Amino acid sequence: PLADKIELKREKSGLPLHYSKRYKMNTAAGDEYINALNSVTFKVNKGEMVAVMGPSGSGKTTLLNCISGLDSIDSGQIIISEKSLTDLSDNELSDYRAKAMGFVFQSYNLLPVLNAVENVELPLVLAGVSQKEATNKALEKLDLVGLADRAKHLPTELSGGQQQRVAIARALSNDPAIVWADEPTGNLDSTNASDIMKLLVDLNRKDKQTFVLVTHSEEIGSMANRIIRMSDGKIVDDGIKKKRKKKK
Repeated sequence: PLADKIELKREKSGLPLHYSKRYKMNTAAGDEYINALNSVTFKVNKGEMVAVMGPSGSGKTTLLNCISGLDSIDSGQIIISEKSLTDLSDNELSDYRAKAMGFVFQSYNLLPVLNAVENVELPLVLAGVSQKEATNKALEKLDLVGLADRAKHLPTELSGGQQQRVAIARALSNDPAIVWADEPTGNLDSTNASDIMKLLVDLNRKDKQTFVLVTHSEEIGSMANRIIRMSDGKIVDDGIKKKRKKKK
């Protein structure tokens, strides 16, 4: 099922629950707690492409890891398609990620001993999809990202931009409700970065694929539907234009 929205659950009063994440660090002076996320609340609607931006250490990647279920939160709830991720067991969460989410990372994370189609089909095979169906779906997604003619190439035989296209095809292989992308153009030159973003924008507009991506680049962020800006673990601007009150 496609996600109608991703949100932090609100109490009946309309006030947001505290959605927070703290890390404990051992220092010479004793234990010190770092508030990586502090009372964060926001929504993402189906078909949106949202960029999360902020200076280094602002909590961007922590936010992405938490809302995708890769990391836990200390308080609050994360709701995707009316399902609370915080109420799922570890096994249930892993199963939900495999079926409803796609991930794109800065470093591609392709297995070097597998060719492009094998890298794309691997998550499907691990999820129990038949080899034939997994291969057909992988070839379909490689064609979607413009790499049908590179299906049998190993990662070392592909450029950085092509490797990231394979990673995007892999993220789309399970027809996910949402794709999370952490600095998807961070390892690419400006030309390949632009090409990858044009591909993501095209997938968003034509297929209504929902994307939430972390980036430090204003140019990349400007290609999203809206930008969520973070500072010191807080959202300082959710990118939603507020309606002006009409004068009486």
